[in-house]
Amino acid sequence: MTNNKENIHLVAPRSHVSQEMREARHSHKGMVFWLTGLSGAGKSTLAHTAELMLFEKGYNIVVLDGDAIRTGLCNDLCFSPEDRQENNRRIAELAKILVRNATICLCAFISPSETARKNAKDIIGEEFFKEVFISCSSEECERRDVKGFYKKARTGEIKNYTGVSSNYEAPTNPDLIIVTENKTVTENTNELFEFIVAHTKNLELEISS
Repeated sequence: MTNNKENIHLVAPRSHVSQEMREARHSHKGMVFWLTGLSGAGKSTLAHTAELMLFEKGYNIVVLDGDAIRTGLCNDLCFSPEDRQENNRRIAELAKILVRNATICLCAFISPSETARKNAKDIIGEEFFKEVFISCSSEECERRDVKGFYKKARTGEIKNYTGVSSNYEAPTNPDLIIVTENKTVTENTNELFEFIVAHTKNLELEISS
């Protein structure tokens, strides 16, 4: 990896279109909603379902999904603690760019480490970051696992699998907790949808209109 000291001469150009101008165009603020939880908890399902609901309402929104990122931007990384940290750092840097362009960004990643999630929050900026814990018991996650990844992890066929051979640190103070095993996808998605809408309102636009 390149040493940051070698990049000291780099100066990022300033856009002629400000974040405020973009937010005025879309009538909402850019914000990251970081969905964390075990594999099978329902992160991707909720993110993509909420994405469609928001898109149909005219929101500028995108989902960054763990599997999609792993097959592209982060296909050079493995699942060691160090690579997981780097995976989350790259996602956070991408999400930061999207937020500054007035995009609502739903990040659906296991992101098992409290430290990695805090680093993501620091990169993106506290005012643009909401942590959403998608809570589900490991037993229920394994029951939902039609691909058999949990079973393969327990037999040692898959290494460093979160919730089996690799630890998951649940958030200690998330902005929202959605418990997925007791409610329907529709109920859980509506809860996420309402939370997103409430935290992306551009109050300055409402006051001036």
